[in-house]
Amino acid sequence: MRLQLALNVDDLDTAIDFYSKMFDTAPAKIKPGYANFEVDQPPLKLVLMEDGTGNTLNHLGVEVEQAPQVTAAESRMTASGLETTGVEDTMCCFADKTETWITAPDGQRWEWYVKTGDNEQFDNVVMASHDGGSAGSCCPS
Repeated sequence: MRLQLALNVDDLDTAIDFYSKMFDTAPAKIKPGYANFEVDQPPLKLVLMEDGTGNTLNHLGVEVEQAPQVTAAESRMTASGLETTGVEDTMCCFADKTETWITAPDGQRWEWYVKTGDNEQFDNVVMASHDGGSAGSCCPS
């Protein structure tokens, strides 16, 4: 398990250069307007989204290893009274994922997910809903 931090950036190339040096690692994936790093130390998934609003948080996340961990986390959060989007299989941010979303009291969006594959789709496409929850919003800005 590792935390995900998704940042909006003004200039993707400049941000890639900075974070590559900061974490001493190259991006795992680069697409138009998008890059992600799989940082070993500290365990972090850093996602950069070029949108011209720079210096803003896009969303936070928890990346897990298997889909049942997403379902278990969603069940635990729902049972404790928190509202989630439900568990969905999606194509989003150039990845296939099983995910659920939750919003913190101060408005920060959290994604609890497992990446199951790669694709060429940036915008959110819901492939299946596991529990009839409301549609989530991949990579909100």
